[in-house]
Amino acid sequence: MAAPMQRSMLKLLRSTSTGLKRSFCVSNRVTASSFSVPSKNYSTEPHYSKYGGRTTVTALTGDGVGPELLSYVQEVFRNAGVPVDFEELEINGSTTDENTLRSALLSVQRNGIALKGNIESKFDEPGFRSMNVELRTKLELFASVVWCKSIPGVYTRHKGLDIIMIRENTEGEYSNLEYEIVPGCIENLKIITEAKSTKIAKYAFEFAKTHGRKKVTAIHKANIMKLGDGLFLDSCRKVASQYPDIAFNDMIVDNASMQMVSKPHQFDVLVMPNLYGNILSNITAGLVGGSGVVSGMNIGDDYAVFEMGTRSSGRSLKGKNIANPTGMLLASCDMLDYIGYNSHAGLIRDSVMKVMSEDKVQTPDLGGQATTLEVVQAIIEDIKPKTSSWLHG
Repeated sequence: MAAPMQRSMLKLLRSTSTGLKRSFCVSNRVTASSFSVPSKNYSTEPHYSKYGGRTTVTALTGDGVGPELLSYVQEVFRNAGVPVDFEELEINGSTTDENTLRSALLSVQRNGIALKGNIESKFDEPGFRSMNVELRTKLELFASVVWCKSIPGVYTRHKGLDIIMIRENTEGEYSNLEYEIVPGCIENLKIITEAKSTKIAKYAFEFAKTHGRKKVTAIHKANIMKLGDGLFLDSCRKVASQYPDIAFNDMIVDNASMQMVSKPHQFDVLVMPNLYGNILSNITAGLVGGSGVVSGMNIGDDYAVFEMGTRSSGRSLKGKNIANPTGMLLASCDMLDYIGYNSHAGLIRDSVMKVMSEDKVQTPDLGGQATTLEVVQAIIEDIKPKTSSWLHG
């Protein structure tokens, strides 16, 4: 978004919060029972920076619509009284030097948590290393979780979908090991280890157990890649034997892609190596409304980074005030759940869903005519009476 336009929009948003300024300084006063949103429990212990009752998180701007969507998240947080402060770092496809990456890593390591826009990669530079992959590998964010759930009021072919995509996030084809052996011949190494395959399988089953899910499906291509994908599948089978109350099956990735678009209701929790997870997560996101409505989590033993589920920068939408803010707002709710601010997460999530489902204030990607600003304003208007009751109740 052009700077003058963004400033004018943020000024307009701030004008709606008159009388609610104090809510930004309110700590997590609302009881967890105030909203019927379950806490997301993970197999790792969260580490995050907290001072004086407030939590500091890193905001990595990314490319395209990333910076403006992060600004809207901050406005919603301000009106919802979320006790979070952002340490914002400008990092995008044009600022990918080692110092920028080092600063981003240090910030996430210091704060423990980040909210992130997607950082574009360069296709025409063989030596260019994706900053997204660098962040995931250096922070050891081994699990990518994309929760694809139908939103009432958003028209899609399949209704009532609720599918969790869990992807190994640090190896596979994303190991950055490709070489030109001789001119015209490229070798690209795919790394699959028993340790990481077992770790992601355990994470998937623990996630399923915690959230009351009934089945885990391992996605693979072991019929062709018998050693690499065979190792992944064997690791999943061994872990599955430790969870007799959760059904387990496996499916070849090409069949899974067809089944996902034709009979998606058969799926519950999917666990996959890196590349398959990337592809299938995008397919499944498309089934529930597209990149604008899905959030994503990158979870490690020590750190967590939250972003839109399909990792799209939305470069073509930059500055047009038509980007769908839902995915980034839901990612921020996932982040609040992770920190332990479940009541604030529930408040924002409920308002997002109400605006999308009941009020049907929707951006053009969903067939609507609302601007990004109008969607955010509608969400804030739904939040305001609830935050007022916190302050005066």
